[in-house]
Amino acid sequence: MTLQTDDHAVHQRRADWIRHRERGSMALLRIMAFVSLHLGRTLSRVPLYGIAVYFFLLAPGARRYSRRYLRLALGRAPRARDRFRQVLSFATTIHDRVYLINEQFELFNITLEGESLLLGQADSGRGALLMGAHMGSFEVMHSLGRRRRGLEVAMAMYEENARKINATLAAINPQAVTDIVPLGRIDAMLNIAERLDRGAFVGVLGDRTLGNEPVHPVTLLGERAYLPTGPMRAAAILRCPVFFMAGLYRGANNYHVVFERVADFSSTPAGTREFAVRSAIECYAAVLDRYCRSDPYNWFNFYDFWAVRHGASRA
Repeated sequence: MTLQTDDHAVHQRRADWIRHRERGSMALLRIMAFVSLHLGRTLSRVPLYGIAVYFFLLAPGARRYSRRYLRLALGRAPRARDRFRQVLSFATTIHDRVYLINEQFELFNITLEGESLLLGQADSGRGALLMGAHMGSFEVMHSLGRRRRGLEVAMAMYEENARKINATLAAINPQAVTDIVPLGRIDAMLNIAERLDRGAFVGVLGDRTLGNEPVHPVTLLGERAYLPTGPMRAAAILRCPVFFMAGLYRGANNYHVVFERVADFSSTPAGTREFAVRSAIECYAAVLDRYCRSDPYNWFNFYDFWAVRHGASRA
């Protein structure tokens, strides 16, 4: 028998979302891309239901965690159709990614809320962080470019995810260009700062941890949860505003994109930064809580989100 070192054991205890990431979503996208672009959205949605049924029946862990989340979000015991609707919403946003990446926005009815806040920020000449969650569709946000030409949006993500996104984009549309800032590099903050200085918006997800990183306790859907402090600390260091962003799927071909300001570190004194970061994370959690309740089938964290993360430090 071989004994593992403590460092190896810690490495093995990486965040649940890495070990249980939505399996099959990348394969699903590659398969659906060809079919979708040739058959159109209406016809290609037919096999989508079969795929959703497959994952609904054959992913017991995700089904268990989905049941717990929906019980909190709905305020009642979720029925099978509630749980299936969440899976179908997830599959739909992946499917629709094919059309959105190919800029076929005319296929969708997309409404915007808080657009004036974002455009006002753009007019100031200084960018901001768009702090999203694993909720709805990020790609639908690019429809804003139809209304405001020249609006630059980048996405900050870890290199492994960045490689997958780039591979997916190449499979769907070789001409698609997405500005991705790889996190985990020494120059990541500098790259983000450069984009903010030229008025760009940088998207980052704030609802998952990598495991061994500082987190802040919040109340989400009435239960204790832990959110990473890194994204909000970065905003404080960069002295920029932070907007909550979500592209909510609301059935058929309807999407609703929302923007809400959750923090502005532009003039936060260094001595109050820690308090400001904690307050901003709690504000973000409150907004996320609200949209989990109003649009419960849009949150795609199919793992035990409320479990205590062993090995994660608390801050």
